[in-house]
Amino acid sequence: MLKLSDFDYNLPKELIAQYPLKERDQARLLVLDRKNKKIEHRTFKDITDYLNQNDSVILNDTKVLSGRLEGCRLSGGKVEVLLLQHKGSLAFKALIKPARVKLNEKIIFNSSGFFGTVSAKNEITFSGIDLNSIYNHGKMPLPPYIKRNPEDLDNDYYQTVYARSEGAIAAPTAGLHFTKGLINRLGSSGINVGYLTLHVGYGTFKPVSVEDITRHKMEPEYFYIPQETIDLAKKTSKMGGRVFAVGTTSLRALEAYALGKREGETDLFIYPGFEFKIIDCLLTNFHLPRTTLFMLVAAFAGEELIKAAYREAIDKRYRFYSYGDAMLII
Repeated sequence: MLKLSDFDYNLPKELIAQYPLKERDQARLLVLDRKNKKIEHRTFKDITDYLNQNDSVILNDTKVLSGRLEGCRLSGGKVEVLLLQHKGSLAFKALIKPARVKLNEKIIFNSSGFFGTVSAKNEITFSGIDLNSIYNHGKMPLPPYIKRNPEDLDNDYYQTVYARSEGAIAAPTAGLHFTKGLINRLGSSGINVGYLTLHVGYGTFKPVSVEDITRHKMEPEYFYIPQETIDLAKKTSKMGGRVFAVGTTSLRALEAYALGKREGETDLFIYPGFEFKIIDCLLTNFHLPRTTLFMLVAAFAGEELIKAAYREAIDKRYRFYSYGDAMLII
């Protein structure tokens, strides 16, 4: 049995990055060589040293919506609403805190002059505003381990420079390290760049609550892979190149395609024992213990090797999680 406790580790809280670096590509890069079981320490902008002509880099172009809204009850109590999914008209699936807010209760967004009604469990319907304006009043939905309120800088830094397909509630964080200049440098070096979309949902933060991890159910997330990206991945393999997934989201989307689906929702759960069919290399950030993301990188790199890499990252004082440093697994 694959036990949840097998995917635990201890991380000093001060290593959890609370702010991004000013220069995206100046993050540290831990390079993990699976074949030789070696670790190197580089800077992210050096990633081109590990890419060859005929290799392909696949990026997730999802765009984070500013869906964190602050309001209050008629009684005056503060309410936070995180918009998860547009359900039609002015209705949204939402995470509403505190949970004691009642059905049909109004939430007033005073500073913005509109209000919402709790129309069902985990659902809010807005009034006094048009659909396109709702997100203009929201803030970036930073992850719960970033212990501060969103700031103006997050509107830029908690978004990849190539984000264009709106729909995510969290950033595909491995891609945050890329600059436009670095992407252009990839192309000029003969390295192919492809795009797909996977809208990161709230399930990325959903804890695994069962000790037998194979019983865990993933929250479905929408994805779409253009035909040109599929063709690129096939051509890369045919030419002897390697397919680099930027982030666990790109990896899951491509491996979902390998299982027979190019568009729709995927609840693919990848844990040790999974047979990868498309991806050769993975660029990723460092993930929380006991999470499906840590299980995925353990499946890709091997449990013992990934744990050794995390121990070294902690010893070397790498910055962890969304605004933290990166790992390249080759």
